Amino acid sequence: MSSSRFIITVIGIDKVGIVAGITRIMAQYNVNIVDITQTIMDDLFTMIMLAQIKEENFDLAAFQQAMSSKGQELGVEVKVQHEDAFRFMHRI
Repeated sequence: MSSSRFIITVIGIDKVGIVAGITRIMAQYNVNIVDITQTIMDDLFTMIMLAQIKEENFDLAAFQQAMSSKGQELGVEVKVQHEDAFRFMHRI
């Protein structure tokens, strides 16, 4: 990996506890929020975060699974993409 940053997206019907649940998993994996934006459109919750890790042996697959599981529990869709993959997929 040339970067230790990730793009995390969270989308779903708004309810209490989404931010707390997602950030709790991030804290457990020692993932830091570099930038964050959140919007509620009617009852649709959207959040995009730029996150960063410092560990060299970070288990991305385990983190993605934990975030996805928490998302299912909260009723939202959570995607975690490595910054390099995200940039490659969204370039023009």
